[in-house]
Amino acid sequence: MALTILVIRHAEKPDETWPGPGLTDHGIEDDKSLVIRGWQRAGAWASLFGAGLGGGADYPVPDTIYAAQPGDGRVDHGPSRRPAETISALALRLGLTANETFAKGQEDALVTQLVTLSGVVLICWEHNAIVADIIPKIPVSQGTPPTRWPGDRYDVVLRFDRPTGTTKFRFQALYPRLLSGDLNTPL
Repeated sequence: MALTILVIRHAEKPDETWPGPGLTDHGIEDDKSLVIRGWQRAGAWASLFGAGLGGGADYPVPDTIYAAQPGDGRVDHGPSRRPAETISALALRLGLTANETFAKGQEDALVTQLVTLSGVVLICWEHNAIVADIIPKIPVSQGTPPTRWPGDRYDVVLRFDRPTGTTKFRFQALYPRLLSGDLNTPL
């Protein structure tokens, strides 16, 4: 079964390069949520993956979306809501319900499920867990996935393609340069 896995990091968070507090989708300050720049990036991802606006073949429309399980909604409490917030506009645009059943720390189970799928899958997760706990579990035959992800990079798509009849993936990093200041240099 052919499978394309697209991996993005959650969008910008408080106390980073872009100033301002984290804000829920209702404008309530919350350190577990995205900053305004992050909400802008979430909209840019929705345009790129959800409307075919310039994405072309490199950025196919996802059939399935995964995000790390968010906190319970209480302000400044529990796990980060940033992965779920980052893909919320895209999921809405596509009429999909994001799979948020896997929490940070359950990457083994996540990848075990992912490799059984077909079609196009988008994952939004925390950057350190992406390089330490997700990428190493994806069998790659071509290309070299990153082993580190700088804390200030939110502008990268890691793409893994498994053609029908194979068990390993081809890897490539993509740099869509959606917002001002985004880079086209490798992680």
